[in-house]
Amino acid sequence: MRIGVIGTGRIGTIHANTLSRHRDVGSLILTDADAARAQELAHRLGETAAPGVEEIFRWGVDAVVITTATSAHAELIGRAARSGLPVFCEKPIALDLPGSLAAISEVETAGTVLQMGFQRRFDAGYTGAREAVRSGRLGRLHTVRALTSDQAPPDAAWLPLSGGLYRDTLIHDFDVLRWVTGREVTDVYAAGSDAGPRMFREAGDVDTAAALLTLDDGTLATLTATRMNGAGYDVRMELAGERDQIVVGLDDRTPIASTEPTGPPAADKPWTGFLERFGPAYEAELNAFVEVVRGERANPCDGREALQALRIAEACELSRRERRPVRLAEIAGASPAFA
Repeated sequence: MRIGVIGTGRIGTIHANTLSRHRDVGSLILTDADAARAQELAHRLGETAAPGVEEIFRWGVDAVVITTATSAHAELIGRAARSGLPVFCEKPIALDLPGSLAAISEVETAGTVLQMGFQRRFDAGYTGAREAVRSGRLGRLHTVRALTSDQAPPDAAWLPLSGGLYRDTLIHDFDVLRWVTGREVTDVYAAGSDAGPRMFREAGDVDTAAALLTLDDGTLATLTATRMNGAGYDVRMELAGERDQIVVGLDDRTPIASTEPTGPPAADKPWTGFLERFGPAYEAELNAFVEVVRGERANPCDGREALQALRIAEACELSRRERRPVRLAEIAGASPAFA
């Protein structure tokens, strides 16, 4: 199998490394807007670098992995679909609903595969939470609390391109909330704060956000995110039911300290970022993509699934902006029956 990797930044490098050593992948063709960066990675992995995207499609590949800037995702997904190629793409499909819907339409018209990169679906903790909820271990689920906290903010130049805290960061929590619980979000109420560095205000973004979501069975979920969590990178999900309560992301590297006399000590080596925290999950999702391309498993996260997470993010952004509850029915893009 020959795979084209478009984009060799941080996550593109991680994915290229995973694919290069995969037993079912014979070779890679790498390309990037920074040609020297793609060439250096190709040399290090013993793979081939292409001058541009055009060569990826002209030289012939069996599948494409897209890890470029978000602004290029939809166009590249459409081009791969028209070429009959299966695609793995980092989230999101696009930064808006029209662009996402157009790309999904191209994939569905072509009858090809689009697997989206929501790596938390492959994390052991979230997988265990899903199993606990679906097995009935928790009883009736009544409360979910989730958070994603970055240790340090991104570069100021990147913020205007990110889509904002709901679309860039909390979108992972929105997706995994649906995946773990098997329920749909019916309405949201969201707020945000830009009281941190001025660069967030200049980008029209917030550095901290919170949202209250109601699920279609009455379960309440609170989700928070921040770019300014100096203690470390913190990603958790707590699920409370009438019978039991569990937590994802609580281990000896969770960057939180207890003030109780008998509480656990602070982490000696707290998580610093998502690539470190979710390394095994990133590898697992690429292994799954190879299996999808080989026809050995069903697509674990298609474009329609990614669309639902974006709809929730859009609803939260609208709620924050207009300071009101927003029903998901107000947001374009019908929600599918959840399998």
